[in-house]
Amino acid sequence: MYQFFIEDGQVGKEYVTITGSDVNHIKNVLRMRPGEKIRVSSRSGQDFFCEIAELTDEFVQADILNEEAPSTELPSRIYLFQALPKGDRMESVIQKAVELGVYEIIPVSMRYCVVKLDEKKAARKVERWQAISETAAKQSKRSLIPRIHPVMGYPEALAYAASCDVNLVPYENERGMQATREALAKLQPGKSISILIGPEGGFAEQEIEAARQKMDVISLGKRILRTDTAACCAMSMVMLYLESLGEDSARTADGEMRA
Repeated sequence: MYQFFIEDGQVGKEYVTITGSDVNHIKNVLRMRPGEKIRVSSRSGQDFFCEIAELTDEFVQADILNEEAPSTELPSRIYLFQALPKGDRMESVIQKAVELGVYEIIPVSMRYCVVKLDEKKAARKVERWQAISETAAKQSKRSLIPRIHPVMGYPEALAYAASCDVNLVPYENERGMQATREALAKLQPGKSISILIGPEGGFAEQEIEAARQKMDVISLGKRILRTDTAACCAMSMVMLYLESLGEDSARTADGEMRA
């Protein structure tokens, strides 16, 4: 079932209206017809199963079905602070992080980043990265499209990260997995989580020391990971932990109801 996103104003009591580039995609690329079912999410996170009722060149109208479309979002918001990587690795990080449930991605300029972007180039990059986020959100049936922030400097990014409830920074020189276990134990549904990933050249000494003052420094294992691998590894670890907490809570609630 294909996924589409609409603005809140396009949601009616009995139907939704899809406009913009998705109309051509539905009609001429996917060649969908009235009667076919789609999944639609509004920008505020409402989810619907719908059946296409009418297709025109300007809009697609789809009736809202009675069957409830469950949210696909994690129980906590994850903010990924990714040091600018070289090549097209940022695109890969965005795609995978969106699939894994990230809420926002903040590109960060750090001392040992190989890539240096001027303001114009950074703006064009962010525009493309946002489009990649939307495509990945549709593919993975997300209930919302994660926002890609403009590139931040390190002090600004660190301050923004520290505003979350739980703050994690994977670091290759950190002690064993005990610190990771201790940090994961702090995760609870509803708590916001920041993950700060360093660049190919690693954290500058001043950067990691500044992070230690506000974040939990953790290990991702004995091996040295590339920056894009570290982002996916950290996201996967947190996502799986949160999903398991959600299942445990559901089982407990179900047991209480049965009792």
